[in-house]
Amino acid sequence: MVTQWQELFGHPEPYTEQADGIETAIETAESGGYTVIEGACGTGKTMLALTAGIDRVRDPASPYERVVVATSVKQQLRQFETDLRQINETLPDPHSPISGLTLVGKADVCPYSREGAGGIDSSNVYDRCEGLRERTRNLTGEDGPTTTGALAETARRAQTGLADTGTGGSAVLETAGEKTPFLPSTPEHGDGTGATEYCPFYATYLDELPEDGEPIEAVPFDLTDRGHIGTEELVGLAASYGMCPHSIMGAILPHVEVVIGNYYHIFDPLTASTFTGSLIDEETFLICDEAHMLEPRVRDLVSDAIADRSLRTAENELTRVIQPLSFEGDQLDGTDVELIRGELAESDVSIDELKRYRSFVRDLRSEFDRRVTAYLDAEHRGWKADLEALPDTEIPLRDPTVPEPDEITEWADAQGYTDAVWSRAEIVGTVVGRILDELEDDDVDRSAPSVGRTLGAWYRADHESYFREIELERTWDRSEPPESWQRAYNARLVLYNCVPGDAIGERLSAFGGGILMSATLAPLDVFEQVSGLEHLREAGRPIERRTYGLGFPESNRESFAVDAPKYTYANRGDPGEDTPARQAHADAAVAVARSPGNVLVGMPSYREAKWMADVLEARVDKPVLLDESSDDAETDRLKRSFFAGDGKILVTSLRGTLTEGVDYSGDRLAAAVVCGVPIVNTASPRTKAVQTAYDRRFGNGFETALIVPAVRKARQAIGRVIRGRDDRGVRVLVDARYARQSWNSVRSYLPAHERDAFQPVSADMLSLGLDRFWNRQSADDADRP
Repeated sequence: MVTQWQELFGHPEPYTEQADGIETAIETAESGGYTVIEGACGTGKTMLALTAGIDRVRDPASPYERVVVATSVKQQLRQFETDLRQINETLPDPHSPISGLTLVGKADVCPYSREGAGGIDSSNVYDRCEGLRERTRNLTGEDGPTTTGALAETARRAQTGLADTGTGGSAVLETAGEKTPFLPSTPEHGDGTGATEYCPFYATYLDELPEDGEPIEAVPFDLTDRGHIGTEELVGLAASYGMCPHSIMGAILPHVEVVIGNYYHIFDPLTASTFTGSLIDEETFLICDEAHMLEPRVRDLVSDAIADRSLRTAENELTRVIQPLSFEGDQLDGTDVELIRGELAESDVSIDELKRYRSFVRDLRSEFDRRVTAYLDAEHRGWKADLEALPDTEIPLRDPTVPEPDEITEWADAQGYTDAVWSRAEIVGTVVGRILDELEDDDVDRSAPSVGRTLGAWYRADHESYFREIELERTWDRSEPPESWQRAYNARLVLYNCVPGDAIGERLSAFGGGILMSATLAPLDVFEQVSGLEHLREAGRPIERRTYGLGFPESNRESFAVDAPKYTYANRGDPGEDTPARQAHADAAVAVARSPGNVLVGMPSYREAKWMADVLEARVDKPVLLDESSDDAETDRLKRSFFAGDGKILVTSLRGTLTEGVDYSGDRLAAAVVCGVPIVNTASPRTKAVQTAYDRRFGNGFETALIVPAVRKARQAIGRVIRGRDDRGVRVLVDARYARQSWNSVRSYLPAHERDAFQPVSADMLSLGLDRFWNRQSADDADRP
């Protein structure tokens, strides 16, 4: 008997693991639980998860109304889109496709930003968009001088009129392969100095928005038979009608069956509160892909920071609100004093409170500057003479191994800035931002509200789960004085969430149930601890586990764990030192690099990658490509070069972007070798604080905070080799800790199927094993007809 999920499944037959996973996920979700799946590449996790979720949505007796997919990797987002389209192509009833939508940021959908028109690009699209929208609303509001229809029509006539003169054919704004009804420049309402810039796409959307209806009624196309709507299709459809694609995306959002997005759409507090909140409820089946990244990615999203420049701007914004109140009269330099007084009265914020809070912000800036200067004087004598030599660094505000109040909090208390100032910071900042938005016609993201929010969080957060520090990040700002540290650094006060599992667990509990999956989750008990799933289990919600190994032919792969000296700093020394550890790892990497085809070499850091690249260039007759810490464009160029032509060697850091979420399928990769266990810098105050917090929460901070994530990084790298049934290759882990049990072995952190696959070999036997494998592959090729 064919079940509903089998009719939805996008291929003729599921793998055994897929069928088991789908049925487990369906049953668990119906009980309000989550299924945790570690599945090797080729398990078909994407199709498994979509099938299970859509089955629940399409079942009339199920409480689920939608599937939401969250992933941290853009390539995986594309895979979900592909598999959803595959499901739609194979449905028994092609006239009832699964509706879907991919969520992206404003820079990807704004017609002006996409085409670099109207003075808008990816660097300013958020501020410009909010400013244009605000002015459009002000022009057409209750007391506005015009209507949304009039604004849209004026913009259309400007384009049409230009075309009629014979000069406008190439001037029309085009995007996503479609012509829009507007010019590339943003239009203005009015003349001369009183003209007001607005967004015609947003004006058209507002004009179509029904007064008492739902936003979906403004969408100019039918969703019924479109299936999944990707970014290009969304932009082309909306912009060709002259409507704002981002607004249309928001209108569609609650009405599709599958939403595909990023982690921040679900876990970022601001995004969830302003855009995706309607998705976060018990009617949503959640799929978290690449779930091994949940902990680090969400930690970044639920941590907070205040830049030194933001404090400076916030102080200035406070002054612009306070200063007019010191003068008589209703108007001063265009500032509406009565508006300020009215907003303050309505918000129950006094002028004295504003002044006291400004003093706090000003003094905090001074204390910030004093601490950075004192640190640089102590640690980098003569730093003013060589600003470009200063490194990125952290300045802890407490002992990271001892949960106790931080030095900024203690300083504030000593200065008389007590609870009354801290606790009201968010309210005061919000009021100041609102006043300036009404008074000043500009596209500026106010600093006062965000500074207030962070100071409020600083005040409320405990000192055990949170760590406070000053972060100094290298930059070069010539607008700052020549001997100022601000010329060399972006400096931030950081409120770092050491234990994001609480926030993850709280957010997961808001959904009806779902799937958390990755190729590298083991050990699953540790994953449940750090991701907050234990809280759900304790609350009575079921958590089911499944582990599926690599299902492709074993004859196509060979896996080795080389018993070489541990690649720790104490063993290897600095690059250039001729230590036994470096010799052994160099020999192993050379042996693997001589494999036919492309070879990936993963090192614990970029510094070690540079050393290994030099070794391989000298000893292997193959082009060697070195990945250095760089921007996305440079990384993409490096990938293209690696994939083109004959075999090459790519050397990278295991903490970089080339060992996860990159498609090396087919003949793109023949071998991968990992040298050492890529544990993060344990001397970092932030790392020490996380380890201490995990010690206190879970009992073994070094294991949960450092070892397990490092082993997952190594497993992600070697997992790049075998991506399909016909792929062939070699996977090598070099370090005694992978090969045998010892006091600091990591072999037990590999799942059972990988411990069986990665046979321990001595360093001198690796070459023999490699030769045997590649000779066998050559013989098999010769035997094929």
